[in-house]
Amino acid sequence: MRTDWTVKPVGLPLIRRRCPGCASGTFRTTGKFRVNANHKLLDIWLLALCTQCDWTTKITVIERTHVRSISSDLLDRAHENDPGLAAESLRDGVIRRRNHIALDWKDAWRLDTGGSKHLGHHVTDVSVRFDAHIPVRPARIIAEGYGLSRAEVERLITEGGLVSAVRLSGKLSSDFAFTLHRRAS
Repeated sequence: MRTDWTVKPVGLPLIRRRCPGCASGTFRTTGKFRVNANHKLLDIWLLALCTQCDWTTKITVIERTHVRSISSDLLDRAHENDPGLAAESLRDGVIRRRNHIALDWKDAWRLDTGGSKHLGHHVTDVSVRFDAHIPVRPARIIAEGYGLSRAEVERLITEGGLVSAVRLSGKLSSDFAFTLHRRAS
């Protein structure tokens, strides 16, 4: 049986960065932007609050850029606090590196398996598609999709009951496929 699963974002991830106010390690963003003008140069920041003390930090999206160099669409989206722009900004690797941040996707994604029709079959081919660049362990996706423990998934991998063209250890954020062979009970 062939089944398609999708990993979907359900919110914005936490931002991992040390807070200077309380030494917490995470910030949350509500998707609000601040646009600052200095003559004809603009800065656009995504605002984030510390998860413990509400200290505000600014994630630089655009820095000291001439106003004519910024698309009117981008500027309008920043002024409107577009949540889509916040998600795009956080997923942008250049912005993350420039701001020295990492993302914590815990509780910010869900797995859509299309129902439970795949559970009763002895051999299942599953294709997993990512709607966004969300790094997740394939073993966690498989465990959640089949209602197994991660230890059980690891056992299936070791015994050869779970095979894939990609390495199932570590984290993935790109589409992959696997085949599960279950023994008849």
